Amino acid sequence: MRLPESFLQELKARTDMTELVSSYVNLRRSGRNLVGLCPFHREKTPSFNVYPENGSFYCFGCGTGGDVITFVRKIENLDYMEAVRFLAQRAGLTVPEEQVDDSMSRLRTRVLEINRETARFYHRVLLSPEGRPGLEYLTGRGLTMKTIRHFGLGFSPAGRFSLTDHLKKMGYTEQELIQANVAFRSRSGRAMDRFYDRVMFPIIDLRGNVVAFGGRILTDEKPKYINTSDTPVYHKSSGLFAMNFAKNNGGEQLILAEGYMDVISLHQAGFTNAMASLGTSLTVEQARLMARYAKEVVICYDSDGAGQKAAARAIPMLREAGVLVKVLSVPGNKDPDEYIRSHGAEGHAYFKRLLDACGNDVEYRLAKLKEGRNLNAAEDKVAYLTSAAELLATLDSRIEQEVYASRLAGEMGVDKNAILTQVNRQQRQRDRQEKRRQFREIQQELSAVRDPVNPEKSRHLRSANAEEALIAYLFAHPDQAEEVKAQAPPEKFSTAFTRRVYEAVLEKITEDKPLTLTDLTEVLTAEEISAVARLLAKRSSEVAEIGDAAEYIQVILQEAGKLSEEELKNASNEDLMQQMQKLREMKK
Repeated sequence: MRLPESFLQELKARTDMTELVSSYVNLRRSGRNLVGLCPFHREKTPSFNVYPENGSFYCFGCGTGGDVITFVRKIENLDYMEAVRFLAQRAGLTVPEEQVDDSMSRLRTRVLEINRETARFYHRVLLSPEGRPGLEYLTGRGLTMKTIRHFGLGFSPAGRFSLTDHLKKMGYTEQELIQANVAFRSRSGRAMDRFYDRVMFPIIDLRGNVVAFGGRILTDEKPKYINTSDTPVYHKSSGLFAMNFAKNNGGEQLILAEGYMDVISLHQAGFTNAMASLGTSLTVEQARLMARYAKEVVICYDSDGAGQKAAARAIPMLREAGVLVKVLSVPGNKDPDEYIRSHGAEGHAYFKRLLDACGNDVEYRLAKLKEGRNLNAAEDKVAYLTSAAELLATLDSRIEQEVYASRLAGEMGVDKNAILTQVNRQQRQRDRQEKRRQFREIQQELSAVRDPVNPEKSRHLRSANAEEALIAYLFAHPDQAEEVKAQAPPEKFSTAFTRRVYEAVLEKITEDKPLTLTDLTEVLTAEEISAVARLLAKRSSEVAEIGDAAEYIQVILQEAGKLSEEELKNASNEDLMQQMQKLREMKK
């Protein structure tokens, strides 16, 4: 069953779209609307718009849009009902749960219960004789029992059915265990433990839920680590290990380490603002999550080739997320865990000195460009300065470019203006490439070849555009709904999607309340809500009047009166004459 209309109206009234989005995105006023950098894709120029008048948002860069519920679903990785609960709790409302068909939320709840019990099971095993190999490994790496308990570390038994049998006794089905990814279906058809004979690291989200696990083998067997795959409660591209602790202790700085043990060792040494990405290269979602809790991120990856490559990939993402980036290089090609342990009781002090002395990402990247070059040789000097100019061209701040150009000029004994000329040339080339990319996207959008929500639009472009415009008109002029419906009934619409939206809008419009996207969230999918947000955003700057609506309706009726391609092929001369007469009458 649907949520009561009265509850949704109260939730909408108590939720300020601008205030909500501002807690995730830095917004600035632009006329009646607000703009900022999109939290859902990488961009340098703000294309994310918030429209307070109709309670919607839309990004012209990636095409994501919707209402407050859609925004919370995407930014917090929640399903529909969880997003409603999130907003209700924020607004001080109670969700009428008994009236809701909530199968996905129930599944997510069961998966979280399974994960919680799994973490407890692994921790108990670690502290038992069966978990001795795991405990010896962790204490051998210098971890105290206090730290082991704090992170809830565990050990998965060597038996292939130990966890599965335990959870089945607690009433969980094999299918639920497989959906939680703590088990998989064996060739015999029986559910089997996914993790066995490994040290276990539970992964906890920002709300304190155990959402996944990482497991480390203690032998030379490969792979060394295996991690939970994506599940109804976990997406590895958006999670960060130990962020649940670091977000409360970071102040304005976070330390981005490479692995579980690095993070745990840093926490034990007193650096409780450390966290790590989860078995993958850093993602845009993870960078934006860090930017919500800190102004500065210190990259502290291993000093080997793989760590340096990972740092090079992470720097632009973090910069575009809006944080100051620094890079800490641990001496002796050691990882942070090794370095701290090698200095015993002084580990904290030694690492703190490294942290205080580390340079920013530009200095780090310039130093990397110097490596392996003989700067006394003309060709190496030119190559270094050319590469440095390419780097400076990626910086958004002209002041930064000027500062580093001056420094390079002094170091290399060349004219600063020569460096800036090369920077400008590189920047113009990058701008041309970006404009070409944007132009291709615009062409694809105009041709409607990539509209999965309304695949019929490409075959009915004129009428579909008029139908979208009429829907946007009704959002601005709900008092005209009855008259518009009388002139353009839903059956005259050319695509199934615009017809459904039109019908939903007409049904939801009332005389005493403004229409917003939230009114449609229970009758349209998240993708359809996003599509409606798009058509509203594209017409947000237009002030549609009654005369405009009349034109939209005329186009809709004209297109509805035309014969289809199939009908034209089979039409007689008499049919064609009648069609021509109908079109003439419509134009009058």
